[in-house]
Amino acid sequence: MEKIKTFDELTIQDNFLFQHVMRNERLCTYLIEKILDIKIRSLRYQDFEKTIDLRLDGKSIRLDVYVEDNEGRVYDIEMQCSNSPKNDLAKRSRFYQSMIDGELLDKGKPYEDLNPSYVIFICTFDPFHKGLPIYTFTHCCKEDNKVQLKDEETRMFLNSKGSENAADPDIAAFLRYVDGKAAEGHFAERLDQEVHFVKSMDKVRREYMILSDEIRRRQREAEEEGLQKGLQKGLQEGRQEGRQEERESNIVAMLKEKIPVETISRITHYSLDQIQELGKMHGLL
Repeated sequence: MEKIKTFDELTIQDNFLFQHVMRNERLCTYLIEKILDIKIRSLRYQDFEKTIDLRLDGKSIRLDVYVEDNEGRVYDIEMQCSNSPKNDLAKRSRFYQSMIDGELLDKGKPYEDLNPSYVIFICTFDPFHKGLPIYTFTHCCKEDNKVQLKDEETRMFLNSKGSENAADPDIAAFLRYVDGKAAEGHFAERLDQEVHFVKSMDKVRREYMILSDEIRRRQREAEEEGLQKGLQKGLQEGRQEGRQEERESNIVAMLKEKIPVETISRITHYSLDQIQELGKMHGLL
């Protein structure tokens, strides 16, 4: 069973705590402004209460922090602490992007009016192994990269290991803080204060305990289901092995009665080679 952290062990890297910290609009706004080098007057949280009930185990498909600014741009900010062996982070970002578009279309928007959207993954590892603090991807023409698709879709990956190459001091300090280093500078220190404030709230602690119990329950059910399937598989394999031994015993008996190999093959559906091998093993051929 995968170990679940205690509430006191949580850091900014953990989805549950990250979501609550980003509920602070000033901090969330400032982080987006710094990442994108833009100005935002205000943010509106999209279905936050529904979104907060999500991914203690890091495996849910719901959005961590989903906000819209005063100009209609939407942002999904995700904390990513592990990269799968298949290195599927890019396709994961594609799926999150499709979730955002699906949500917007469900609200009745025609596709030509889809909001500009940004999927931002904050990674505790270097997702592309180039040492960049931020990797930004937009669609452009393969034959001429000056030709932009202009679908207003952007995916960004922050690399907590790339703080040394970050030009903006606040971004550098933020990446170091995500990487587990001490909070330095006004923004990182303010984030750290918010982390401690959130962790001081009894309501948040109780919520985490409820989620932890639910995750443990699901883990137990999954383990029990896996054990049951394992037992069933073992019984099935045992039955198959028993049936095979019985068929081979019958073949040996028929060989002893001098029944032709071709006839035995038609009856048992064993090949001629298999029957001959059995006969040799028992000294009958």
